[in-house]
Amino acid sequence: QVQLVESGGGSVQAGGSLRLSCVASGRTFSGYTMAWFRQAPGKEREFVAAISWATFGPYYADSVKGRFAISRDNVKNTMYLQMNRLKPEDTAVYYCATSGAVKPTSLHEYNYWGQGTQVTVSS
Repeated sequence: QVQLVESGGGSVQAGGSLRLSCVASGRTFSGYTMAWFRQAPGKEREFVAAISWATFGPYYADSVKGRFAISRDNVKNTMYLQMNRLKPEDTAVYYCATSGAVKPTSLHEYNYWGQGTQVTVSS
């Protein structure tokens, strides 16, 4: 069993910053890739960023490239998402997830998901 717990969400004005954390526990040997997704009300869950223990990536959605940065701490088994210059359209519930795939291209390739953390960006 793998458990993922997100934290760091909150409310911020446009242009502000937040750092999200995702702590993984349990059996994570199949978690080759870790990623962040987000889902706004009435919308599909969309990819934000991904990082692997290998040399692949990191990868970012075009909408966040240059503003967000994904990283990991292997000792703490924690993944981070630094979000800068936030925009109202970044408002969503953010989820962390793990995948056994080397280079997953779909959310369906992710096996474990956290409960999500709310990010609200106001104008």
